Amino acid sequence: MALLLTSFFGAPAEWRKLFAAQMPDLDVRIWPEVGNEADIEVAAVTTLPRGKLRSFPNLKMIVSLLAGADVLLSDPDLPDVPIVRAGNPDGDEMMSEAALVHVLRHHRHLPAYWAAQQRCEWISLPRLRARERKVGVMGLGVIGLPVAKALAAHGFAVAGWVRSPRRHDGIETFAGREQLPAFLARSEIVVNLLPLTPETRGILNAGAFAQMPRGGAIVNLGRGAHVVEADLMVALDADHLAGATLDVFPVEPLPKESPLWRHSKITITPHVARRIDASELVPNICGAIRAFQAGRPLEHLIDRKRGY
Repeated sequence: MALLLTSFFGAPAEWRKLFAAQMPDLDVRIWPEVGNEADIEVAAVTTLPRGKLRSFPNLKMIVSLLAGADVLLSDPDLPDVPIVRAGNPDGDEMMSEAALVHVLRHHRHLPAYWAAQQRCEWISLPRLRARERKVGVMGLGVIGLPVAKALAAHGFAVAGWVRSPRRHDGIETFAGREQLPAFLARSEIVVNLLPLTPETRGILNAGAFAQMPRGGAIVNLGRGAHVVEADLMVALDADHLAGATLDVFPVEPLPKESPLWRHSKITITPHVARRIDASELVPNICGAIRAFQAGRPLEHLIDRKRGY
């Protein structure tokens, strides 16, 4: 069996070594060195040129190396084969860490204190205990749920917003568009970890910001297109929101002319919330291949209709 891999992170030699340890007989081909396209049966990819996956006549399975499936699913010529996630089904500890760091920053008003320092101004802002701070996590999937649990373990009053009703111990859950206003109204700090779908594109907009408590904050670790940037800056300039942390953007790298760079209430991190680790992905990729070869049900399948 031949596997096509896009190794956009990590050295190709390291990927080959990891695959050799797991599946010595697997023929690993690293993009763009494809060889005979008819040999490719599995593609473990981040992105490829649109329509390229359709060119492999014997492709039987796609493995997504990214947390979100939006990039893959945006290809109108995507072959009709199963798509599975390679990420850790128990979440990503670095994403949970990033969420906790940024929630704590807003919880303890560090962006405001930094701004005050630049003005040589001695200020004192309300100091709440974690249990007094209501945090909302948008998206309780394989990454979002561990994030919500990590925040709850720190003591924050955590609620989650999801597409359809579900229960999670210790996490108050709101579901569907009809419950989104109530979720936003109780959430002083909102952490976005939603998948990007037609329904969630632009979901953090003027209407959403207006429904949040005055002095609230946004932490976007999902996709840049979830946030309507112009609406966010209006909410910040009006002092309805106190701050925002943005790790993802519709265009990356963020253009130098973007006003986000210079906004005093916005913290920008350049898509660094997590690091994709080949040593964690390769065992999951090989596990999916073995399951497929054995005819066992595939785990962590992506639902094309839902977009995740």
